[in-house]
Amino acid sequence: MTAPTKYVYEFAEGGREMAALLGGKGAGLAEMTRLGLPVPPGFTVTTEACKVYLKTGEEPPELAIETARALAGLERTMGRTLGASDDPLLVSVRSGARFSMPGMMDTILDIGLNDRSVTGIAKASGQERFAWDSYRRLIQMFGHTVMGVDGDLFERAIAAHKARREVTGDHDLDAAELALITEEFKAIIRKETGEDFPQDPAEQLTRAIRAVFDSWNGERARVYRHREHISEDLGTAVNVQAMVFGNLGDDSGTGVTFTRDPATGERGMYGDYLPDAQGEDVVAGVRDALPLIELKRLNPRAYVQLSDHLRTLEQHYRDLCDVEFTVERGKLWILQTRVGKRTAEAAFRIAHDLREEGTIDSDEALVRVDGTELTRLMFPRFDTTPADVPLAQGVPASPGAAVGVVVFDSAEAVRRAAAGEATVLVRRETTPDDLPGMIAAQAVLTSRGGKTSHAAVVARGMGKVCVCGAEALTVDPTARQFTTESGVLVHEGDTVSVDGTAGTVHLGALPLTASDVGRALETGTASGPLTEAVLGALTHADSVRRLEVRANADTPEDAVRARSLGAQGIGLCRTEHMFLGERRALVEAMILARDDSARQEALAALLPLQREDFTGILTAMDGLPVTIRLIDPPLHEFLPDRTELAVRLARTEHPDPHDRELLAAVERMHEQNPMLGLRGVRLGLAVPGLMAMQVRAVAEAVVERLRAGGRPRAEIMIPLVGTVEELRLARTETERVLAEVREETGTTLDCPIGTMIELPRAALTAGRIAEHADFFSFGTNDLTQTTWGLSRDDAEASFFPLYLDKGVFTVSPFETIDQEGVGRLVELAVEAGRAVNSRLETGVCGEHGGDPESIHFFHRVGLDYVSCSPFRIPAARLEAGRAALMDITGGSDSR
Repeated sequence: MTAPTKYVYEFAEGGREMAALLGGKGAGLAEMTRLGLPVPPGFTVTTEACKVYLKTGEEPPELAIETARALAGLERTMGRTLGASDDPLLVSVRSGARFSMPGMMDTILDIGLNDRSVTGIAKASGQERFAWDSYRRLIQMFGHTVMGVDGDLFERAIAAHKARREVTGDHDLDAAELALITEEFKAIIRKETGEDFPQDPAEQLTRAIRAVFDSWNGERARVYRHREHISEDLGTAVNVQAMVFGNLGDDSGTGVTFTRDPATGERGMYGDYLPDAQGEDVVAGVRDALPLIELKRLNPRAYVQLSDHLRTLEQHYRDLCDVEFTVERGKLWILQTRVGKRTAEAAFRIAHDLREEGTIDSDEALVRVDGTELTRLMFPRFDTTPADVPLAQGVPASPGAAVGVVVFDSAEAVRRAAAGEATVLVRRETTPDDLPGMIAAQAVLTSRGGKTSHAAVVARGMGKVCVCGAEALTVDPTARQFTTESGVLVHEGDTVSVDGTAGTVHLGALPLTASDVGRALETGTASGPLTEAVLGALTHADSVRRLEVRANADTPEDAVRARSLGAQGIGLCRTEHMFLGERRALVEAMILARDDSARQEALAALLPLQREDFTGILTAMDGLPVTIRLIDPPLHEFLPDRTELAVRLARTEHPDPHDRELLAAVERMHEQNPMLGLRGVRLGLAVPGLMAMQVRAVAEAVVERLRAGGRPRAEIMIPLVGTVEELRLARTETERVLAEVREETGTTLDCPIGTMIELPRAALTAGRIAEHADFFSFGTNDLTQTTWGLSRDDAEASFFPLYLDKGVFTVSPFETIDQEGVGRLVELAVEAGRAVNSRLETGVCGEHGGDPESIHFFHRVGLDYVSCSPFRIPAARLEAGRAALMDITGGSDSR
């Protein structure tokens, strides 16, 4: 008999190991309580309760009883009663999913206030203004979040009062004015909903919990989960916590801090503090906060205590911690902790520094960074000079360089991005409703807020360039413009450059230069703390990874660069790229040949050119494997466009006979679906001499390198094999040519012959195909197309956005491998192939070979190598190392 499900846990009952049940925030509160930190007491409603509610539309029957029991315990601990008319207990109700979703779900503060208790808290605190400010906050939050009232109605009402009083900030309104606003807010609720704001504290609490559950499926939460690949079925926990107040005067305040700089990773406390403020004020950026160091002047004792607590938390979590706190009349309270979101730069520096300090070992340091972050660090940066005077300077909240046209709202950013235009979203401060625009934009720029504002936290999590708190900018979203202190006017549609590393914004498009990390990776030489951290992580990844990392490279130049970035060979050299440009005429001559003699003449002209190409690539990769794929695309791709030819002939009075020949050839070779037509091995078997020419070029290049003292390791790959008979015929022809060159030159040649597995039939019959193959290379781009029955280019331009939006795809199957379908074919082929040939080498050469998540899959199914574009090699090396470590531990990325 199973024990009944428990839906409510007091903070003292939990711990960080219960994050799946208590959510990240609840687990953090429980852990801090366990550590003895000053945490306002409370309890957590579990994610399991949320799942029941989302599935049935009703809370579990036991939840009301458990909540009432936990609330009674909280009241005993605090010595106050929720909503009492004299010195009432007030509570906050906050969401807390397993994975951090900053600002994406709902929060309601000051639950328990009503027309009676507001006077009680005014008397108990001795501050009437504080009481009415808290009450109007509750009605505003509750009305919008729980009762569905348009938030702008409240904002317009309070703006009218400030205008009448000729003040700019909410804190400039006195108690009498706030009491009037409170009554006006209640009237707005009555008018918009047909019901009154509830006076019963128990009803407030119940409805607030339900509203947080509902916010799991809110638009902004769904958009964020989709962007961050967070599962839809996790649900959120709800944290009910005794309120402590930072808006009780100058000896009170609220703040957010990090144990290290989340933008750069530098050691030290980094954060913001806002005196006489409550709850969300710092994160929302509605008032400009003070640097955290100001707390040391305002309240030295609280500052020292906070420093001690931050040190405790970082040592306990062994990572960067993000902490929210409140000072209530001089007493420090810790309200939340979590492992903080950080930029790519900070991720590498923090992991490196913690390893150097002995807090974590090299394995854990490697697991804490990833290939996506490394790729971001390789992006170019602005090439600025002292003459490049910025429009404004702000807080460098999330580094990088971005250029785009200015837009002033989320919808416009989304619209322009859909049209292919790069944008910079400019706001006074962002709110969770701006998330779609933040995703669409290249950068975010705000005139308010700091490193802990909503814009900063979300942008860092997404790897977006962000500058916050550019106070020199006066942002006017209505007029769709901003003005600088010097009077420069920037309209929507004007181009700006945002430097998230320096915290500057510039008019126009600044030139870009290579990143320090990119240069360090090519030279292998560190130039500062960041590059030292990156090179250290890669060195350790190389020492632990099983997967080799090779490059997709078609020229000697690409091969040289790939090798400098750590490639261990070439997994895909596409020979068709060697037929473009000036050589196209020779290919045309081969196609137009009327007899074998003319075709052989054209092929003989191509032979030395191909040999020269292969020699250059084998030289660049001397001693490392180079997998050369014989010609793959249909021949019509080397001929002019059919429509262009027809138009040119129709418009010319005396047409060129050559054009007529070309048009006839194009029409003769026309296929309804050429990507499933005469290409790959079919082309090699159907066009006499084509395969032999290419194999001879490879063989003669190998001979040339051997005679020069080199160590060439050429491998010949037959593309698009669907049946063992195709590979048998192609291998026979390949071996014949290799034998000819061997006999002609007296040179021993060792060129493995394999095939590209890119058709479902090839994967399903891999056991038979392996009888004639020395290696398999999975062409996962075509394997994905043929398995899904879709054209990548057409699908991505038509219905992919719809499929992603509706959740049919969580990510494009061309970006990350479809493990259930395409991945299963790969796994079957590897198992079947090795059952026949235990020495069969297997790799992947589609762009999936550079995708972090896909690399982990390829490691698990036992491939020998991945191959990707040169730029992605460092990230692939890093992920291959992480895959090996996470496979050993059975763990996952803790962040």
